[in-house]
Amino acid sequence: MIEVENLTKNYGPFQALKGISFRIDKGEVIGFLGPNGAGKTTAMRILTCFMPASSGNAMVAGYDVFKESLEVRKHIGYLPESVPLYPEMTVTGYLEFVSKIKGVPRSKRAERLEVAIESCGLTERRGQIVGQLSKGYRQRVGLAQALIHDPDVIVLDEPTSGLDPRQIIEIRELIKALGKEHTIILSTHILPEASMTCERLIIINDGKIAGGIRLSEGRAVSINAGDHGQAELENTKTLDLEVSGPETEIKTVLENLPGVNRVEIPDLNDSVNPRFHINYELNTDIRAAVSSSIIQHGWNLLEMRSIEMTLEELFLQLTTAVDGEAQIEVEAGSEM
Repeated sequence: MIEVENLTKNYGPFQALKGISFRIDKGEVIGFLGPNGAGKTTAMRILTCFMPASSGNAMVAGYDVFKESLEVRKHIGYLPESVPLYPEMTVTGYLEFVSKIKGVPRSKRAERLEVAIESCGLTERRGQIVGQLSKGYRQRVGLAQALIHDPDVIVLDEPTSGLDPRQIIEIRELIKALGKEHTIILSTHILPEASMTCERLIIINDGKIAGGIRLSEGRAVSINAGDHGQAELENTKTLDLEVSGPETEIKTVLENLPGVNRVEIPDLNDSVNPRFHINYELNTDIRAAVSSSIIQHGWNLLEMRSIEMTLEELFLQLTTAVDGEAQIEVEAGSEM
């Protein structure tokens, strides 16, 4: 559906995009993430034919964005960060106007108007002046204009920027619903937004693709760190324990507890007492069994905590350059 190869963009001496490449298949909901100034908006503007690239290739829905830009625009809906609205028009009047300039056939305009209004939850606001709407509803109108011509691809640039928590939840649910019928690129720097709506994250940093994260129900299941390869995250959790007692005996007792996959003794131990990493199944909770077993044997449980690598930590590792390369370290048994 979308193929980008070695895309660059120069603003005079400044290079905003430094040869990015990625692919998005039909029906995917993708998060395009990066710090402020990473090049997200520049990439989105090139894909939506708002500006040309300096070099490279980009295809959307089988059409070249440089040679066939008019065809690309027919197959893509774009919601820029600053929503393009006419505040003096009614919601219906504005969407009718947009349907005309986007080339929706006269015979289908009424149908597409109703679909857009209903899909974006604007039925009760259809006759209201756009300038009198709350920011959340103006954002809905912006989404409606992006999908009124029934595009194959919808590109959303910071769609929840400036919204209050309630409005963010509403727009998030709307995006998830749209993702059932369209390929969606969600450009944002807010990780929770992407993790709750997207199947995969493409991470951009300093004009380059730093890596990617594949998600399942908001949890990272694999990481692609570019030249550092792909790491599969185990479907398990890990507990870190500090126990006062005999190391070998404690390890044996812990290994025999139900639900435990393995018990490891970390190489680096900054405490006087033995430490253990207990790897166990994701959908179980062994904390009560661990603590009661240790107490029954007369040992002292000094500390017990989960070892988790959050999505934020993964993002920071991918976007933190060391000697010009993104670094990623995934412990066996780490839990997202």
